[in-house]
Amino acid sequence: MLRRGNFSDDHDDGVIDVDGRLTIDFGRRQVFINGEEVQLRPTEYRLLYHLVKNAGWVLTHDQILAKVWGYEYENEPHYVRLYINYLRKKLEEDPANPRYILTERGVGYRFVDYKRNDLRGEQEQEAKLP
Repeated sequence: MLRRGNFSDDHDDGVIDVDGRLTIDFGRRQVFINGEEVQLRPTEYRLLYHLVKNAGWVLTHDQILAKVWGYEYENEPHYVRLYINYLRKKLEEDPANPRYILTERGVGYRFVDYKRNDLRGEQEQEAKLP
């Protein structure tokens, strides 16, 4: 409980509209896909919280383990992969080709930098492809 105590202290009451499809309300601990609430387990929510709060930045496996599970789980990297998969299944349109939670091979994961309109840029690039 103590290692999770700082989670609520760093809490942001803002609503984040990632791209019109995905909305996250940290104040109410709610996540919406196309206006429909998605139920997340507490660990999934903590993982999403840390990814979103560091959007655009790569979080290493070790950083994620320390923030979400605590330092005593430093030798359990499979937890990160497992819970990233859980989140992708709940949030992504196509979990095999994620738009929100991106893999940085051999390093960790990053949440798309929605503040810099990465999603809109990716959509524009896809539209230009033949």
